[in-house]
Amino acid sequence: MPIGTAPGARSLYERRDGQRVTVHDIQQAKQQGERFVMLTAYDTLVAGIFDRVGVPLLLVGDTSGEVVFGYPNTVPVTMDHLIPLVQAVVRGTSHALVVGDLPFGAYQESAEAALAAGVRHLKEGGAQAVKLEGGRRVVPQVEAMVAAGIPVMGHLGLTPQSVNALGGYRVQGRGRAGDELLTDAQALQDAGCFAIVLEAIPAELAHRVTEALEVPTIGIGAGPHCDAQVLVWQDMAGLTPGRLPRYVKRYADLGGILETAVRTFAEEVRTGVFPTDQHSYH
Repeated sequence: MPIGTAPGARSLYERRDGQRVTVHDIQQAKQQGERFVMLTAYDTLVAGIFDRVGVPLLLVGDTSGEVVFGYPNTVPVTMDHLIPLVQAVVRGTSHALVVGDLPFGAYQESAEAALAAGVRHLKEGGAQAVKLEGGRRVVPQVEAMVAAGIPVMGHLGLTPQSVNALGGYRVQGRGRAGDELLTDAQALQDAGCFAIVLEAIPAELAHRVTEALEVPTIGIGAGPHCDAQVLVWQDMAGLTPGRLPRYVKRYADLGGILETAVRTFAEEVRTGVFPTDQHSYH
C-alpha cells in the first residue's frame, strides 16, 4: 500500500476490471494522502503500457503540438488535431481516467464555445474529463461544462497557451502574483474543477495552494508538496532531444536505445545479415 494511504482504502494504482478511475477516486486520493502521477499520452500502444502499469490519469495534451506534430509551441493545436489522439488513447486503455486538453481558441471566446469543445472530447473522443488553462477569467467556462456533466481540470501558473502574453516560458507566481494565483485556484475549485495543474511556480507557493484547496493539485515544476506530479512522457523517458526544463527528470534513455536499434537494423540490411531464412516465408 502506498505511503500515506489509509488502512482499508483502495489505491489509485490498483486495477479494477472494467472500471476506470473516476473523478471521485482522484479527489479521494487527496483525502487519503496518496500521492499519484499523471502522464501525457498520444497513441494506443504507449497509452496501453501506462495503463498496464496502473497510471491513474492520462492527459492527451496540447503538448502534442510540439512532440507529435512538430510545432514550435502549443498555440497551433486544434480540436481536430486532438480528437483522433484522444480516441487512440481511450482505445488503448481500460483503467486510466483520460483527460482531453482544450486547445487555444477552443474555449476563450465564451462559455458556449467551451461547452461545445468539451462535448466533442467526451462524445467524439471518448475522454472522461477535459482540461483548460486560466483562473478567474475562465470560471464561466468551467461552470458551464460542470453544469453539463463534464469533469474539468484547471491549469494555473505557466500556461503554455499564453506563452506570447507571458513573454516566454518563465516561472510564474513570484511575489504578489502568488496571492493572485491562490485566489485563482480557489475560484476554479469553487467553479467545480476536480483537480488543478500547477506549472512552473515556486515550491512554497504550490505548498500554500495545496494546503488551501480541497481538490488535488498536480505539479509540474511546482516542487514536492503537490498531491500529484505530471510530466510529458517523451521528456520523462528520454526521447526529447536538447535541453529540458530543470524540473524534468529523465527516467530512461529511449532516444539512445532507439538510435542504436535503427543503426543495427540498417547495418544488418546493408551487410545481408537480415533477413535470414528464419524471417522468410516459403
